[in-house]
Amino acid sequence: MSEHILKLGIPAGSLQDATAELFRRAGYNIRFASRSYFPSIDDPEIECMLIRAQEMARYVANGILDAGITGHDWILETQADVEEICELRFSKVSRRPVRWVLCVPNDSPVQTVQDLEGCRIATEAVGLTRAYLERHGVSAEVEFSWGATEVKPPRLADAIVEVTETGSSLRANNLRIVDEVLQSTTRLIANHDSLTDDWIRTKLDNIALMLQSCLEAEGKVGLMMNVQRNNLERVIAILPALQNPTVSQLSDPDWIAVNSIVEESVVRAAVPQLKQAGARGIVEYSINKIID
Repeated sequence: MSEHILKLGIPAGSLQDATAELFRRAGYNIRFASRSYFPSIDDPEIECMLIRAQEMARYVANGILDAGITGHDWILETQADVEEICELRFSKVSRRPVRWVLCVPNDSPVQTVQDLEGCRIATEAVGLTRAYLERHGVSAEVEFSWGATEVKPPRLADAIVEVTETGSSLRANNLRIVDEVLQSTTRLIANHDSLTDDWIRTKLDNIALMLQSCLEAEGKVGLMMNVQRNNLERVIAILPALQNPTVSQLSDPDWIAVNSIVEESVVRAAVPQLKQAGARGIVEYSINKIID
């Protein structure tokens, strides 16, 4: 058993699988056992605990956990005093920020937040919603929603503030967006006192480095090819729009090796152009991590 242990909160629920997959790509294997809130991880210096993202910042702030992963929205909602180690742009669906939005039924007369003066709004993010209404000078009743918030208008509420990534659930429930309340991304957070321990600070910095390197590599691949020296300028003219390539001499003085990291989405268009420009032996390869 290691002398040092990092108590790390893993978000239960919608972010759980995405978090485990990100850690796997970073080199950490997290395993979940049924009915257990203590996942195993193949690092003897880390002790994991499953905590709802909504509660994570509070438990990190009070020192029950040294660190955890949660959304910036829940840090603001709970007003927890924590340190954000880094932003981790991932979610259960995509790398886009999640959005908290003010919604009403499609046939509602409400067009702006000001139209909700004196109305009832249901939401899980009561603090965020009240702060939003205060910024707009609107007085409305905000009540906590325990779930299934989308089905509450118009009978149980005049409007809702709900989180969305794609908007599909809102559309399925005949709701339209009136305004955006907040955008949020996932964060690695830490307890202030825990960070006074140099070992914990270094451990978290290393974890952040590996997690961010995996996110940086998403959607990117490597391209390597051989190019005759007299065709090099034509090939380079295609590649700079993607990323500055590395050029090195081969054993044959007439040939150059070119290596570049590019967005995977442009490969299908770039490769035919590269071949036409004189590139040969073109190889595409996976990129797992990018560390600047």
